[in-house]
Amino acid sequence: MFDLSGHSKGESGETGPRSKDTGQSKDLIGRKMIDCPSILAGLSREMRTQMNAIVAFSFLLNKKEYSGEEREEFSNQIYSSCEQIISLFDNFLDSAIIDTGNSGTESGICNPNEEFNNLFSEFREQLKNERYKDVILVSDNQTFLNSEYLIDTNRVTRVIRNLFQNALNNTKSGYIKVGYFIKNDKLTGFVLDSGQGYFKCKEFLQSQDMAQSLSRFNDTFTAVSMALTRKLIQMMEGSLWIESNGLTGSGIYFSVPVTSAFNAEDATNKFSNTMSTI
Repeated sequence: MFDLSGHSKGESGETGPRSKDTGQSKDLIGRKMIDCPSILAGLSREMRTQMNAIVAFSFLLNKKEYSGEEREEFSNQIYSSCEQIISLFDNFLDSAIIDTGNSGTESGICNPNEEFNNLFSEFREQLKNERYKDVILVSDNQTFLNSEYLIDTNRVTRVIRNLFQNALNNTKSGYIKVGYFIKNDKLTGFVLDSGQGYFKCKEFLQSQDMAQSLSRFNDTFTAVSMALTRKLIQMMEGSLWIESNGLTGSGIYFSVPVTSAFNAEDATNKFSNTMSTI
């Protein structure tokens, strides 16, 4: 059974030794993706790999000698390759747009409970895929009496999606835990997993030389995803850090400032915790 209780009552939410990257190095985060030859080479390589997979499984899909179950698996593999390509280039292009200086924060009033519940539903649907049958989602829900805050919803949800996809890529079996809390006018979100990606994620989150990091961990997807995540958090004037979760699992946290949509004197920020699993 997996240990889901490794969440302390502290602000960071995790007990034990921690390796913390506050995400404040503007020189490192501000480095342009398009100026990194290793990233461009990795994008090209990943594109060819996924396109080759699509062509190969499309060819097999047209063969009548395969059973319906096998043909469904071929379709799933094609869909997976398409998802990888779209996600990789979305992250790369959004990071490049940030590098141009033409992207800014867009805060608006929202209910964090509703936004995170929508994300939880989205993640549960994704985990219904047969290839994720050995992974469970644990959602850490917070119910606030003061339910509306001024938040850059698009960027916060983008960060959570990136971190969830990263956890999913690193977790073949086990659990992924997603949640958040609000304290002292800061929203802290986190994604924990029981997978094998701690050292790789730590490397890319703290990397001072992307080429060197890619030579150690040949994973362009994680490199681009972590780079975009750091830039998004910086844009929101927040912090980002990683902690070990068990032996090889990772816990990635971020904290961004938020403002109550109500008068602070009238708002009460008490909440109750609920946890659910699938």
